[in-house]
Amino acid sequence: MAFKYSLTLLLALTLWASIQGDAQTSQPHASPAGTVSTGAAQPAISMDEVLIRVVAKENELVSTLANYTPMVETYIQNLQGDEELGAVPRNDRYFLGKLDLKEGVNQHSLLNEPGFVGNFKNALTQLYSVRYLANGFAQMILIDGKSFDRNNYDFEFVRREFIGEIKCLVFDVMPKPENKEANFQGRIWVEDQDYNIVRFNGTYSGSSMSKMYFHFDSWREQMGPGLWMPAYVYSEESDMGYFFGRRKLHFKAQTRLWGYNVGRAAAQNELTSMTVEADRVEDNGDATEHMTPVKSLRAWERQAEDNVLQRLQKARLLAPEGDVEKILETVVTNIEVTNNLNIIPETRTRVMLTGPLESFSVGHTIVVSRGLIDTLPDEASLAMVLAHELAHIALGHRLDTKYAFNDRMLFDDVATFKAIHVKRDEKEEQEADARAMELLRNSPYKEKLANAGLFLRALHNRADQLPNLLRTHMGNPMAQNKGVKRMADLMQNAPELETTKVEQIAALPLGGRLRLDPWSNRLEMVKAKPVALLSAREKLPFEVTPIFIYLTRQKDAAAAASKNNN
Repeated sequence: MAFKYSLTLLLALTLWASIQGDAQTSQPHASPAGTVSTGAAQPAISMDEVLIRVVAKENELVSTLANYTPMVETYIQNLQGDEELGAVPRNDRYFLGKLDLKEGVNQHSLLNEPGFVGNFKNALTQLYSVRYLANGFAQMILIDGKSFDRNNYDFEFVRREFIGEIKCLVFDVMPKPENKEANFQGRIWVEDQDYNIVRFNGTYSGSSMSKMYFHFDSWREQMGPGLWMPAYVYSEESDMGYFFGRRKLHFKAQTRLWGYNVGRAAAQNELTSMTVEADRVEDNGDATEHMTPVKSLRAWERQAEDNVLQRLQKARLLAPEGDVEKILETVVTNIEVTNNLNIIPETRTRVMLTGPLESFSVGHTIVVSRGLIDTLPDEASLAMVLAHELAHIALGHRLDTKYAFNDRMLFDDVATFKAIHVKRDEKEEQEADARAMELLRNSPYKEKLANAGLFLRALHNRADQLPNLLRTHMGNPMAQNKGVKRMADLMQNAPELETTKVEQIAALPLGGRLRLDPWSNRLEMVKAKPVALLSAREKLPFEVTPIFIYLTRQKDAAAAASKNNN
């Protein structure tokens, strides 16, 4: 089966918003004292009333967010100039945490903190460079958590505009000159039914030598009736000046939020929907097949595997099973069938929701990260990743069965990466590489392995600049700063990497393959037509790109309730 939606050349970076003007209301600098017609079914209301509702909704959102603890991930690429490719990554930074908005913006990191030597080295480095703060990027989900009202800000109506299916009122917003607490300045997009802000673009004022605010583009999605929650933030700077005589600050960053509703209501809904059919109970004891020692061992191993997967999903690190997993399992089946593999219990696949490029196996389940799937250019490259993990399973490389004891899963979400260990030793990794090469040579992908090797060449080319993208949370790294570690033999028969050749697509940008529902954590493949590239600068392998969401409105309350309960 072809990797669904034509992976090769699928540079579906974004779903650009469909922008439409309204001739009667699109004049800039419209008077706030005017009126706005919200459609044939609703009466016109004054601009003053619109702004009253906008402010009320935004402050209501700040209170609502205190009830949620979503995951928040920020990936930053510092850039440097390239004569042929424009700006390319020079190095990167990464944050992953659980967001707490009860008292300001606080992020509880899931990442292992550096030791004494690492902290000392970081301190020396930060004397002469910018220190990025995780909470600073997370703050960009809010316009102003304390002072957003008409006493502190001036609003100027600009026009009407569609973002996807959502008709918006657009305003420019500036702090009043005499106010020292308000600090957002930029533009807001307000949906025209309940007057929620669905997008805002700008910066915070008040930067100084010791504290800097960056420009950002912040997006929200509807996650329930009248509930528009932060989903994505794109940030970029290219002209922040020089620091201590060094190069000016030049970076791009993407912040993602997800897991708003995971674990909140599912257990209670299950409990309230339980039924007992006492009058239909049948005794099938005589028909029960007793476990043999081998079957008991397999069941015990499967219990450890299921416990780990369930805990990762509860921690909002693993997506629930869906259509993406079916695509991955089709590729696995193609490899198994052509190699006469009969693996019991059957091989399963799951997707980790984080951005760094990694894959690993948990018992008989193959886990691939969202970021890795995003950047793979074709099905053969995907087969390479899956074949390596399938080789671990076929070789009998086991998961520690200590995880079959449920008390091992009783830890806080922020301790997940410390509590669960699935990394392989070097000997097992080498054995899996050798076995995976055999599997691929007998597979339907044997004629396209040069494409997989080309992907590894691109990875090797960027490994030194992107250590955080390649630093795994749970699995073994595919590459490190010295180059590719996994399946390196495939590079021998791959074509030379030509970074300036438009036709050669060795790897895709981040965020172009999978669409994540921030409410439910469900994933789906992005359905977008391939884009013809105009120059090599648009290839962007492994790079962060801006975000444009095609906003939609939930069709009705029943659909929203169904989504909330799933």
